[in-house]
Amino acid sequence: MKTKIAVAKGDGIGPEIMAAVLRIFEAANVQLDYEFVEMGKSYFDAGHSTGMTAAAKETIERLGLLFKGPMETPKGKGVKSINVTARKVWNTYANQRDFRSLNGVDTVFSKAGIPINLTIVRENIEDTYGGIEHLLTNDVAVGRRIITRPGSAQVIRYAFEMARRKGYTKLACGHKANIMKLTDGLFLETFYEIAREYPDIESSDIIVDDLCMKLVSRPEMFQAIVLTNLQGDIVSDLCAGLVGGLGFAPSANIGDNISIFEAVHGTAPDIAGRGIANPTALLLSGILMLRYLGFTTAAANVENSLLYTLEQGVHTGDFGDKSVASVNTDTFADAVIANLGKVPAKGEVIGQPDVQVKANHDHPLKNKLTVTKAATTEEMVGVDVFVESSKQPNELAEIAQRKQTDNFKLVMISNRGTQVWPTGSIFTELVNEYRIRFEKKDGTEITQKEILHIAADLSEDFKVCSVEFLMKFDGKLGYTLAQGQ
Repeated sequence: MKTKIAVAKGDGIGPEIMAAVLRIFEAANVQLDYEFVEMGKSYFDAGHSTGMTAAAKETIERLGLLFKGPMETPKGKGVKSINVTARKVWNTYANQRDFRSLNGVDTVFSKAGIPINLTIVRENIEDTYGGIEHLLTNDVAVGRRIITRPGSAQVIRYAFEMARRKGYTKLACGHKANIMKLTDGLFLETFYEIAREYPDIESSDIIVDDLCMKLVSRPEMFQAIVLTNLQGDIVSDLCAGLVGGLGFAPSANIGDNISIFEAVHGTAPDIAGRGIANPTALLLSGILMLRYLGFTTAAANVENSLLYTLEQGVHTGDFGDKSVASVNTDTFADAVIANLGKVPAKGEVIGQPDVQVKANHDHPLKNKLTVTKAATTEEMVGVDVFVESSKQPNELAEIAQRKQTDNFKLVMISNRGTQVWPTGSIFTELVNEYRIRFEKKDGTEITQKEILHIAADLSEDFKVCSVEFLMKFDGKLGYTLAQGQ
């Protein structure tokens, strides 16, 4: 019996490269059946705010797997990216992207004889990709960066399992915990907690800017790297550049119930309809999908044929030996089909080490709420009140000090994260949004109502933009100090 999956052809070159890939699958006798769904730019334009029809959503949730071409989100219409929305709505928490040197695809590293074979696992649904942003003043915009312990644990555990499956001996955690001590700090802390369960894998961490430098100077150092969403997005594209570009970068978005396999390059509207697009990235993503579904023999057959085809110098116009005539999309697919059963001289795929079995797909009756073990003690210790003001720090402090109570004392005022009161520098340039921090006095207990009362009092003199409680969890500060505090 064939396995049925949902397929979205995509926008721009999407329909052309999807047709080529499905034709290769058919020739390889892959046991798949397809239910095509309506998604993409034309559905935004038709009034579907999510970029997909209700029928498409139902089909994907029923089948549990989506194979999609590149899609465009209309610009300037206030709509969210359909690609990001799909990943988040269906909780595809782990984005896996494999990068390897391909014969026939020349790069700086291939010419230097340095083979690249590494995997990036990116957290896929949290971080700044929540898109929670606000203009606090006409000059100041802020975005919330959400990192959670359960979300971090999901993707990090997936990365360790993936590394073990592939036979990797090393997994690194990329981060910026030296600056973002609570958000990246939480991610890094969770990494090392889970690492203890995988003593067979060497665990390490590296600051993300240092990681980028080493990736372009010594990429052979790494086997697999797990990162938060935004940093993982950037590093993934950097790694694509190491192996020839996004046209050779497969992508899998893995969730417990629904998974998405896609090419992450653009829709290339300038060449759409001309039949010259490169289908390699989508084909490689499809090969990842076949392994995920358990079709490992078919995956090896198709991948070996692709590698053999590239090795023979067959190429579309975007890569390859320019002294050899390029072929169009259909001719490239024809070559892969003709080479089924052949193996490359280098890099033959044998006995897939990264076999995956599709998770049992069911329909939950309610939204899953994931909570880790709560802290033993929680203590409210103060409040940060963000206000709009064009006053100087000392003027602001005079007003804020009048709002102190028997339980609260003013301890700090900052601007763009840098302390400007009680100490600071006259050379610190200011914007018209400040953070005013009150902390409870020793020996006192405070309540949420008292904290909100402080903010209400400040609202008599300023526009209050935001309020954040200051907490301690098991005696550990749940907030950061200002620069210079």
